[in-house]
Amino acid sequence: MKKKITISILIIVMLFGGAGLYILKQHSFDMVEQAVQIQTPQGKLTGTFVLPKNYTDKLGLVLFIHGDGPVDASLDEGYKPLWERLASAGYASLSLNKRGINGSEGNWLDQSIDDRVEEARQAIAWAKTQPMIDATKIGTWGASQAGWVIPKLAGKEPLAFSILVAPAINWSSQGEYNTRMQMQHDGYAEADIEQTVAKNMEVRKLLRENASYVEYLQLVGKKDAMSKERWAFVSKNFLSDATDDLRLFRSPVLLLLGDKDINVDSKETEQVYRGIVPPELLTVTVFHDTEHRMISTKTADSDFRALMISIFAPRQITVPGYLDEMETFLKNPQSK
Repeated sequence: MKKKITISILIIVMLFGGAGLYILKQHSFDMVEQAVQIQTPQGKLTGTFVLPKNYTDKLGLVLFIHGDGPVDASLDEGYKPLWERLASAGYASLSLNKRGINGSEGNWLDQSIDDRVEEARQAIAWAKTQPMIDATKIGTWGASQAGWVIPKLAGKEPLAFSILVAPAINWSSQGEYNTRMQMQHDGYAEADIEQTVAKNMEVRKLLRENASYVEYLQLVGKKDAMSKERWAFVSKNFLSDATDDLRLFRSPVLLLLGDKDINVDSKETEQVYRGIVPPELLTVTVFHDTEHRMISTKTADSDFRALMISIFAPRQITVPGYLDEMETFLKNPQSK
């Protein structure tokens, strides 16, 4: 009996040990990560500089521009499969912690879109001092809110390329779209949705009138209110609209969209980009059954499924073809 118990314990240990080794292997990425600090007049920025393990020629560089929220350099390690793929294609990656995160000084909620553009320019200036980087092959990758940053940046820096993932066009219309779609997804009645949308319109009226946070609290109540810092951030940025800035693109643009995005109206985004960005510069890919983060709707709607994929197959967390599209684009961004 004791022998059987001992054997059973050994089998369990081996199974768990094997699973642990498998997980470690899945989270071991073929690239070199370096912690970096960039000194700026607005305070120190920290982040991660990623290089291929082996290279001989100079490298192109992809500067990562984050979406909304308190994002760290790796997006809680979510960027790592992408960094690895970029490294295999001969590109370095540079991604910074937002201000106030992991040693970056300041507060990202104090930033305007223009502040974020200037921050990106500071990152590009730093990258150009790195001996392994080809200054003529520096471009950007950006998601969601970065859609207001990158077009402006393109008007100030000679970007080699721009990759935009699920960007919005207009801040206010995007907010209304997201409210409607999220509430529909969560099963709210149409009357409740209309009531919420109407309340949000009142909030936008306050923003247009440059109202104080106290006036905002009086309208929505403390329970449903955003923080004072968030109110200040929204006040700085709610007029953002990418339409005119899309004319500033002078180099190839890859636009990646999900057809089931409930954060951003992907149809509107595609229509506006196609109407303004010269067709010889623009490549558009729309992924089927895909939401805002380039994750399948099946995965997005199951926390358990998303967790299991993140643990056991992190390179498969995004939809098939997503990483391939970027690698193909970067190998020859001038081709159509």
